[in-house]
Amino acid sequence: MMDINCRYHVFLSFRGEDTRKTFTDHLYTAFVDQGFRTFRDDDELERGEDINPGLEKAIQQSISSVIVFSKDYASSRWCLNELLMILKRKRTSSDYVVLPVFYNVDPSQVRKQTGSFAEAFARHQENEPSNKVKEWRAALTKVADLGGKVLKNQDDG
Repeated sequence: MMDINCRYHVFLSFRGEDTRKTFTDHLYTAFVDQGFRTFRDDDELERGEDINPGLEKAIQQSISSVIVFSKDYASSRWCLNELLMILKRKRTSSDYVVLPVFYNVDPSQVRKQTGSFAEAFARHQENEPSNKVKEWRAALTKVADLGGKVLKNQDDG
């Protein structure tokens, strides 16, 4: 049973270019087929620097978030700002569930910002305020420490 203020069972957070047409699409379909009302942002282009107020509202109206971490997740300011909103929701609501899915990335890459995450942060440090970069790093470390699911693409072995 959902809280009267909640409109969605699941808010899906993902890097569109990485997984929209593959894993995330399958995950979304599986949730919907099982009767879970699921929010997925269908806009393929980022609309400016600030997070869309509609996304913030959808996070607030969800009872859980599934965050699909993929190779280029951290290269998107949009995704990182969305992550901050999800963790803010978790801090203010003790029963809010956040489930990270590590899709073709190791949780340690997210936690320590190594590999493609390090490359993304090298770019962010040149273009973003240092306090924002620090906030994103802390959020990635925090969410990587939550219990999650590690998935490897079967095509890659």
